[in-house]
Amino acid sequence: MELAAHFHREVRAFHDAARQAADDGDAPAVPSCPDWTMSDLVGHLSGVQRMVTAVIRDRLKGFPDPAQLMAGELPADMTGWPAPDRSPTFGPIPLTLLDWFAEGADQLERQFREREPGEFAWTWWEQDQTVGFWLRMQTIEAAVHRWDAELAIGAARPIHEEIAADAVTQTFEVMAPARRFLTQAPAGAGERFGFRRTDGPGEWVVHFDGEHVRLGDGGAADVEAAGTASDLMLFLWHRLPADELDVRGDKALLDRYFVLVPPV
Repeated sequence: MELAAHFHREVRAFHDAARQAADDGDAPAVPSCPDWTMSDLVGHLSGVQRMVTAVIRDRLKGFPDPAQLMAGELPADMTGWPAPDRSPTFGPIPLTLLDWFAEGADQLERQFREREPGEFAWTWWEQDQTVGFWLRMQTIEAAVHRWDAELAIGAARPIHEEIAADAVTQTFEVMAPARRFLTQAPAGAGERFGFRRTDGPGEWVVHFDGEHVRLGDGGAADVEAAGTASDLMLFLWHRLPADELDVRGDKALLDRYFVLVPPV
């Protein structure tokens, strides 16, 4: 899978959706991101991408101080820009914000194309300290936020099947353990959740055993949810309800999944 090409397409599609919203008038609310408008969503993704760019480019040992980083990168005119501590941000979407997003996305893509995936880069996930971690993570994040942005203008398209299938795996390999640690989620009691892709090959059984999250360790699932790769990913990222999936077994148990893996 050519992740850099996927990243390129997703950030361009995100920008197109935000630009259409700007052309249509005031910033629309983002239904999948409560308390955010399109301006807040653009500001969020822009900030994340510039932080990651700095980590890779400057070979940092952690995230830079946001105020220090942005002081040298923000434009002089920030009229109408979202403030991190004040949302939702209503009113017209500033064109300077859209241009700043496009510039930052180009900078991050340049890092991804110029550096080898296996090259060292600090990440928040100790088990993978590589540029490739960031390429995978930021492609997934760009895709899900592209979906958010298109949903806000009433034109949400599915996540590309390659990104979506990889995102399901990444959820269980990285995001679920990380979220459990950050939120001090309750210990697992042996729950097994099955997820089956209906538009191509792909089956995942995730087992919660105490503090451990085990993927593909065999055994039948207590409940299975089936759907397209896109729908499975969007469910796991809290974008679609279980009603959008074909659920077999104890449907109420799916609620337990989000107790074990809460959002952060």
